[in-house]
Amino acid sequence: MNKKVLTTALLASAFAGTAHAQSSVTLYGIIDAGISYVNHSKNATNGSSKLFKYDDGVAQGSRWGMRGTEDLGGGLKALFVLESGFNSGNGTSGQGGALFGRQAFVGLSKDGIGSLTFGRQYAFTTDYLGSNYSTGGLTVAGNYAYHINDVDQLTSSRINNSVKFSSANFSGLTFGAMYGFSNQAGAFGGAPTVGTTTGSSRAYSFGVNYANGPIGLGAAYTDIRFPALATPAFSTSIANVTTSATTTTVRDLRAFGLGGRYIIGPATLYALWTNTHLEPITGASTTFNNFEGGAKYAFTPALTTGLGYTYSRLTGATTGHFNQVDASVDYALSKRTDVYGLVIYQDASGKTASGQPIQAQIGSSTSYFSTSGNGSQNQLAFRVGMRHKF
Repeated sequence: MNKKVLTTALLASAFAGTAHAQSSVTLYGIIDAGISYVNHSKNATNGSSKLFKYDDGVAQGSRWGMRGTEDLGGGLKALFVLESGFNSGNGTSGQGGALFGRQAFVGLSKDGIGSLTFGRQYAFTTDYLGSNYSTGGLTVAGNYAYHINDVDQLTSSRINNSVKFSSANFSGLTFGAMYGFSNQAGAFGGAPTVGTTTGSSRAYSFGVNYANGPIGLGAAYTDIRFPALATPAFSTSIANVTTSATTTTVRDLRAFGLGGRYIIGPATLYALWTNTHLEPITGASTTFNNFEGGAKYAFTPALTTGLGYTYSRLTGATTGHFNQVDASVDYALSKRTDVYGLVIYQDASGKTASGQPIQAQIGSSTSYFSTSGNGSQNQLAFRVGMRHKF
């Protein structure tokens, strides 16, 4: 009798262990912190001053999250991701204070087909272009190196109320499409006016990527209707660049891009072109064209350097040019902890729709290190930081 009881207990324990192995939940995160210096930074009186500051989330945004899967059998899995952004300097939440503002979705995946997910998710301009073919995604220059205020949606394009299909990997080829609902009655295609603070904008995105051996090629398109009505709003802060298409009057943002990379031993070469069209409710539109190229080189498994250049051209309501150069070095103390340094310089030329000189716009106070002050048309920034992953 005792043998039967023992055998039953052992079998039950074995089955419980098998069931547990088929499901998993992982807690993860990144903390990125350091000190930055910026010249020609906008001060309280709109003048230009030097800025020394603690800055968070430069190489990568600080975050914590949970991801999990459950094996449903036959190659079918349930999955979820909940991810929250935060500022390590003051402990506040990012993404407008949303609890899981970075990502929040649930769905199903099937081996050999792909995944179908529902929630707040990244557009394919971020998934394919920003992650694989930009200085911001490939080096520790990170958020300082992404294009002006991330207007082309390379790093911060998260679509609310979205349904997203991402294909499985077919010998290096992946593709996908998504749609984000407006969730407003009578406004399936997006909010009809901007005189409201409730609801969300409509958005859709699709893309294709090929990565096999040393070669990588990708293309993506994202269209956002009334980006200022999303909660939190999309990064379209261009009020100091053009007066015909400011944050609150953009009716449609359309971003398209092509990227490529090639790996030669310890070196990675990459190039990216993005075209972003901002259409206001009234008045002339503005188009941003960003041409970027760069390289990173691993001297040792622990020591990596990066160098990037971006030329930005504005046409339409505003005409102007931006030249940006960035260099970085990263040293891994372990698999989870690294220290880094970077320098970025940007020079601007041209005039806004109102005839004012275009200021250096490496970033806004929310996503990047500073907005230039007193009409300054160039900025130089230095940064030293530390990143820990868990």
